[in-house]
Amino acid sequence: MSDSDFTETFTVDDAVEAFGIGKFQWKLSIVTGMSWIADSMETMLLSILGPQMHCEWRLASFEVAFITSVVFIGMGFSSVLWGAFCDKYGRRMGLVVSMAWTFYFGLLSSFAPVYSWILLLRGLVGCGLGAVPQAVTLYSEFLPIKSRGFCLVFIAVFFAIGAVFEVLLALLVMPTLGWRWQVGLSTIPVMIFLLLCLWLPESARFDVLRGKDEKAMATLSRIAKDNGKAMLSGRLIAKQENSRGRIRNLFTPEYRTTTLLLWFIWFAISFTYYGIILLTTELLQEGNKCGMIEGAKSDPTCNLECKYLTPVDYKDLLWTTLAEFPGVVIALIGVEYIGRKKSLAVSFFVYALCLLPLYACIGRIGLTIFIFIARAFITGGFQVAYIYTPEVFPTETRAMAMGTSSGMGRLGCLLTPFVAQVMLRKSMYLTLSIYCGVSMLAAGMSLFLPFETLGKPMVETSLEPAAPRSGLSNKNMQTRVQEENATQD
Repeated sequence: MSDSDFTETFTVDDAVEAFGIGKFQWKLSIVTGMSWIADSMETMLLSILGPQMHCEWRLASFEVAFITSVVFIGMGFSSVLWGAFCDKYGRRMGLVVSMAWTFYFGLLSSFAPVYSWILLLRGLVGCGLGAVPQAVTLYSEFLPIKSRGFCLVFIAVFFAIGAVFEVLLALLVMPTLGWRWQVGLSTIPVMIFLLLCLWLPESARFDVLRGKDEKAMATLSRIAKDNGKAMLSGRLIAKQENSRGRIRNLFTPEYRTTTLLLWFIWFAISFTYYGIILLTTELLQEGNKCGMIEGAKSDPTCNLECKYLTPVDYKDLLWTTLAEFPGVVIALIGVEYIGRKKSLAVSFFVYALCLLPLYACIGRIGLTIFIFIARAFITGGFQVAYIYTPEVFPTETRAMAMGTSSGMGRLGCLLTPFVAQVMLRKSMYLTLSIYCGVSMLAAGMSLFLPFETLGKPMVETSLEPAAPRSGLSNKNMQTRVQEENATQD
């Protein structure tokens, strides 16, 4: 045996666990969180833009719905491509390029002269937003096991802040300056994120798998310095890598079931989450369900009747948007105490339960309360999905898994406007039944996910033994292997 065989070694996992949570992770939270604010504002903008466009440009209901859908078409088309890009060229590079793209076309959207231009430009904005889930991938790869659940839920606060800020901005800007200023000002968080990217590091896990040990060591040294910890001694090693960033790796025997179930769960949670957002503005304009039933008798393609959102509508929209914050608390409690799978199931079930009273003729206050609760729980479920997905897949395919899952989610986003904004004018009962049915089906599928990731280390490669999932840490695995080799020698 050579002297190098006795050199002390460590992995990125060992370093991340040793450095713990500190100043570095808090700074990373702010930077990646800013991308979440940007994503939230751009998507929340859609529910505000629809009624304004309907009146100002005299659009039919399906044309209004398509303004929303085209954004999610762009997201769905690009998310898989961004996943492959980030697995090949790095998480940081993907985020910088995508956010620069989003800022450029988002700003141009405010100058759109006609309907066709707003469709084109908002679709291109969606293509940029398709990479935002990679911020979670990057962030999760710097978190120790004990704090991962809390930290991933914590950045969801930024998404909630973005949604609330967009409504507050609309309350101030829309009645006076109009939708063009609203669209332009909504790009400010994207610009801030791009400036903060000057500090943003690349994932050490990604660098070490790419053979860039020096860059990985430099990043780990930054973490140690920021967190006030001593740098580990020895040689940084990486586990053997399988092929990187390929969809077929998501369908290996170990991950096939997980992939398929997660794809539907992501579809369902996006479909129901954005559905409740769009339903909020539609239902608040009518005041109650009975008014909507009467309105359903009229021609849904009639573009002569429209209603601008009033200050009262914006205030009620703000109240329901504030449900994002209790949603974060729900996710935090759920992931730490009952696990990821059960948290997803509970979120879907309570969401469906809260839609049932809407079948009855309830007033505006009751409508606001039940929408608030439904949105809180589905928001919590959305955050759990963002936690579970990067945890359950190995580093070499983690970005691809997030990209494809997000792509399926965007498919749900694409379809939901035609249910919440078009079908609603035909049948209130059918609309609510679809949302309840999809939610209940997703609740059942969540319980059938093969792996519970609570308290488990993140897997580096698909070649890694499945033992860490049963509670044996990577470091213990390495120690056991060294002991076995010494015994054989």
